[in-house]
Amino acid sequence: MSTAIISHFDCRRHKMVEGHPEDPCRIDAISDRLIASGLEYSLDHFDAQSVEKEHLLRVHDSLYLAELEELEPTEGLADIDADTQMCPQTLRAARRSAGAGIQAVDLIAKTEHKAVFCNVRPPGHHALRHEAGGFCFYNNIAVAAAYALETLSLDRIAIIDFDVHHGNGTENIFIDNQQVMFCSLFQHPFFPYSDPKAINPLHIKSPLSAGAGSEEFRQLVTEHWLPALRAYKPQMLFISAGFDAHRDDDMGEINFEDSDYAWITNHLVTVSQELDCLGIVSMLEGGYMPGALGRSAVAHVRALSGL
Repeated sequence: MSTAIISHFDCRRHKMVEGHPEDPCRIDAISDRLIASGLEYSLDHFDAQSVEKEHLLRVHDSLYLAELEELEPTEGLADIDADTQMCPQTLRAARRSAGAGIQAVDLIAKTEHKAVFCNVRPPGHHALRHEAGGFCFYNNIAVAAAYALETLSLDRIAIIDFDVHHGNGTENIFIDNQQVMFCSLFQHPFFPYSDPKAINPLHIKSPLSAGAGSEEFRQLVTEHWLPALRAYKPQMLFISAGFDAHRDDDMGEINFEDSDYAWITNHLVTVSQELDCLGIVSMLEGGYMPGALGRSAVAHVRALSGL
């Protein structure tokens, strides 16, 4: 059963200030590396569909969605926060990004694929129920997870977030939800300056100090995440795949290698198979140095594909 990849040209249309690290070239860095590796030709490719409002409303307030539409400019840029801007094509791109997650769930539900990687932007895991920020507008992974819980009548799902920044939006949206296990590593103290302690016992927050690398990463996954996942027995896995904890990415001070992304993905695939999960939906979050991003994403997708 093959792995699918979902993307869309509209995801390149969202642009912020000149030189912004969350740049359209991130999509190309991954797609170009997939072609160079030869992996591109073993994947099933789909264009991302635009998300419907009903799916956004599972995780975002209606007033917030209306506010975003009012803020989107007809020309130039509109500031959301110091690091996040909207251009006239921002929501067009964001709707494709969130829609990709819905589409990925549907592909897995039809048993056509056991894994789907969404090569989309803008990212989503900093988007709160009622607030944008941190380069994010719609919480893509939360939209997909909430859709799966409702439409597939699932009791338990898990979200694994290995971005260098804590997925505070995902935590916010599922803060009281007992159907969602959330495993998140992040540099601490660091943006978005989240409390390292979890409120929900199903949220496993794993802060890492600047300078941490492969050894610390593999230890926390082996000793904390994997046992918790096996005990919880999720019926579907979701990944916020941020690659900015890479040693070559200057957005953080964590020193992961390309091989670390293959390593954790292999473990998650093994857990998914052991627990007879429906499958794995992975969505791009961070990763801002094209070379490291492309290599890491290919390692991740190759492991998702079992190759």
